[in-house]
Amino acid sequence: MLRDKSILIIDDDENIAGLIALYLNKEGYDTTECHSGIEGLRKFNETSFDLIVLDVMLPQMDGYEVLREIRKVSKVPVIMLTAKGETIDKILGLELGADDYLVKPFEPKELVARVKAVIRRYNCVIEEKSSNVLQFPNLVINMDDFNIQYFGDRVELPPKELELLFYLANNPNRVFTRDQLLDKIWGYEYIGETRTVDVHVKRLREKLNREGNGWEIKTVWGVGYKFSIE
Repeated sequence: MLRDKSILIIDDDENIAGLIALYLNKEGYDTTECHSGIEGLRKFNETSFDLIVLDVMLPQMDGYEVLREIRKVSKVPVIMLTAKGETIDKILGLELGADDYLVKPFEPKELVARVKAVIRRYNCVIEEKSSNVLQFPNLVINMDDFNIQYFGDRVELPPKELELLFYLANNPNRVFTRDQLLDKIWGYEYIGETRTVDVHVKRLREKLNREGNGWEIKTVWGVGYKFSIE
């Protein structure tokens, strides 16, 4: 039983929020319920949580807006709930940084299983991120001495290309928009265009273009890029 994990539930339907809390409490999680986006965001800023269950359709401030604000300051895992099932809604949630997506109506036991999986995955990522050295098939990225080994050969990369590669690789299979990458690597005050990201990705692909990588920097059309592991 996980007595030390705290979960914030943000859903305007008090019955659904209560049902979610009931099932999570049975599994040993501590829960806090909020019934509006503004209330949920305020509680998030006041208290530390291990995971957030966030409904999309909320009064005053919808779930997407809440997620945007959360992602400005935290990488806490977020599972989004919605009555919508269209692919575009899922893409938007994931693009904004959601870790998982569940369409209403759902089985509470399935939500509990996803909560456990997301927390487990997040904890593994945190452990991996404690190191500045990432290892993949035929690729080692070492930020301690600012170099990479590609198929055993050292490859010199300009700082921004290396930072971009490391950031994508440090979040494998997660999709980032061009704006997100521009903000993270070049900074919010950078006056350049998102095409800067495209140019740097193109250069990385040209330099790391051997067959049999076991990974690739993949374009997600209409969204952005991700470091995809085969």
